[in-house]
Amino acid sequence: MKRVLRFLKSMQFAIILLIVLAAACALGSFITQGQSYGWYEAAYSKTAAGAIMLFGLDDVFHSPWFVVITAFLCINLLLCSVVRFPAVRRQFKKMADPEALLQAVRGQAGIEAAGADGAKPGEEAGTADVGQQGADGAGKNQVFRVSDEARAQQIFEKMGMRRLQKGTDEQGRAYIYACRGRLGIWGSWLCHVGILILILGFGLGQMTKEEYTVYGVPGQSRQIGDTEYVLTIEDFDIALREDDTVEQYTAAITVRDIPAGTSRSGEVSVNHPLRLYGMKFYQNSTGWAANVTVSKGEEILQQQVVCAGEVLQVEDQPGLEIYFSAFYPDYFRNPDGSMVTLSSALNNPAYLYRATYMGSVIGMNVLTDGDYITIDDYTVTFTDPQPYTLIQVKTDHFTYVALAGGLLIMASLLLAFYVQARSLIAVRAADGSWQVTGRSRRGGALFEEQLAKVSGGTK
Repeated sequence: MKRVLRFLKSMQFAIILLIVLAAACALGSFITQGQSYGWYEAAYSKTAAGAIMLFGLDDVFHSPWFVVITAFLCINLLLCSVVRFPAVRRQFKKMADPEALLQAVRGQAGIEAAGADGAKPGEEAGTADVGQQGADGAGKNQVFRVSDEARAQQIFEKMGMRRLQKGTDEQGRAYIYACRGRLGIWGSWLCHVGILILILGFGLGQMTKEEYTVYGVPGQSRQIGDTEYVLTIEDFDIALREDDTVEQYTAAITVRDIPAGTSRSGEVSVNHPLRLYGMKFYQNSTGWAANVTVSKGEEILQQQVVCAGEVLQVEDQPGLEIYFSAFYPDYFRNPDGSMVTLSSALNNPAYLYRATYMGSVIGMNVLTDGDYITIDDYTVTFTDPQPYTLIQVKTDHFTYVALAGGLLIMASLLLAFYVQARSLIAVRAADGSWQVTGRSRRGGALFEEQLAKVSGGTK
């Protein structure tokens, strides 16, 4: 059991998991998600389609194996955090205790004192290797000697140590001690905790989130999935640049809470989602719609807005369906018979339709202005082309958990890289001079260089 726990919390296991997760994310980005077996077979091959469906690569981020790998990574991070916590806590407390540095100073007995007055910078403060390892285990503490307490306190000020702790050691010698940046000790540990929170927030959000799609033209209202909310598209605007390319899509929407009888409104555009009733609304895409009219003789039987890709079922004739396949704003047929649109302007609008009866295709063609479909006694016309907006609606109750994890990671990295845990002590020697030494958990060489410069320049 101990071997298993040791492996689960090991760095090697974490690296393996991260490599597998990175590969899975790459597959999830490369392979189009959420399609059918037939789609994958047509896009790739029969063998590839079978493998994609077998291993759940059609929905990587919700597949059981992806969830298991993520769970093991969380276990690894949790065990690492639990195991390391006591050691980090001891280091944090130790930084407030002058005893370690007092031992370093005690070990330099017999060092010849350098003259404090009249010495050149770098000569005033004698240095010696005292055989005492620093707190980070790298190198030996260097002890610098200055003439009096006033000069020792100047060193603390120049090193940015302002909260001084004064006391007497076991040998009755007076000392001054200070430390700063102790919170930096927690940086690495908090980073692991932040990653764990981020993964949990994202994972739980992916497993519990709900997504809906609502589309239509201004004036239309649609129920949001199986919820008790209704979305009304009040307006839809397409902002164009001077070169006639699209700059922004903006939809004005109103969401009504039917049971509560309340409503809220706002605008949603690309990269600017809107949050209402705990749901987030995204401007996802757009397309074309048309007003389809079904007549019988002079009588209009049915008239409604149909978006490209939708089917109109003729109510007066069950089984008869008109499928609005595609719309071409500026229709042009190439010599090879392929159909394209020359621009987004409504210069030559054309509607591609397919008519079926009881599942059998009975007609398919392109209609331009003035054209219509005649099926027995029914006449079908397409008019008034207009763009529709597609709004994606998401609910994720764990968004703030993932956000908290991300913020904690950023804060911990700042602690780890920019908050240096360092301490400084000055001890009065028998001859009345003061011995100064210090330590830094990171950048020890730079710290000692700074301390040597400050000590040598003290007057």
